[in-house]
Amino acid sequence: MTDTDREMLRTTFGEDAELYDRCRPRYPPQLFADLAELAGLGPHARVLEIGCGTGQATLPLAQRGCTVVAMDLSPDMAAIARRNLAPFPNVTVVASAFEDWQPSTGPFDAVLSATAFHWLDPDVRMIKAADLLRPAGVLGIVSTHHIAGGTNAFFADAQRCYERFDPATPPGMRLTSHDETADEAAEFERSARFGPVEFRRYDWQQTYTADEYLDLLMTYSGHRAMKPQARRDLFACIAHLIDNVHGGRITKQYRTRLALAVRTR
Repeated sequence: MTDTDREMLRTTFGEDAELYDRCRPRYPPQLFADLAELAGLGPHARVLEIGCGTGQATLPLAQRGCTVVAMDLSPDMAAIARRNLAPFPNVTVVASAFEDWQPSTGPFDAVLSATAFHWLDPDVRMIKAADLLRPAGVLGIVSTHHIAGGTNAFFADAQRCYERFDPATPPGMRLTSHDETADEAAEFERSARFGPVEFRRYDWQQTYTADEYLDLLMTYSGHRAMKPQARRDLFACIAHLIDNVHGGRITKQYRTRLALAVRTR
């Protein structure tokens, strides 16, 4: 992904922040239990969350009593996060790009980014995250992947819709259970700022009607960036498959992965 593409695509999420808040699935509760244990995050631990969206990962941290600074690039997303987190005075929501933001207080016990770290400038993200941590503080990166499972036949059929209406789609793509652990660990290692990476994986499913699934797709940058007519045709093809071929409901298999490493210098 070029710098220009990344900058353009990462701004699409705030175009309909209410839709994002309504449709994006939350994270598995066990992830936060593991994060608290592995990173030693008890009440009053200071956490910086990068790319908080509308607060999907912020809320479990706030409920654990952490003092959270949560930031998002989009002012609209940040505004909804403030609304969702209003009962928690231990949370501050900031509308800012991580690359531009400068803290007004001391270092953090943990830096967390949930489904957002890949949108940050790769020349900045690891080094700045390390600089914001106290010695032996922890960087946690959460990623969510669509993997094989659920209504596999639908996703194979839907691939033909993408190949027809989105020319950028590589032909013959199929879901697998593979993830990118090696690549992610390598970025920690290249930074020379962190110790060995520890991983946790959480597999789960969610079922959607056609309308629910199309709403979900509209929270993804690639779909939002499509030309309107191509997107309409793609969505009509997908809706036809769900309603007329797959019984009106489909199930998506997710894998959420937590990568965690301790700052060593």
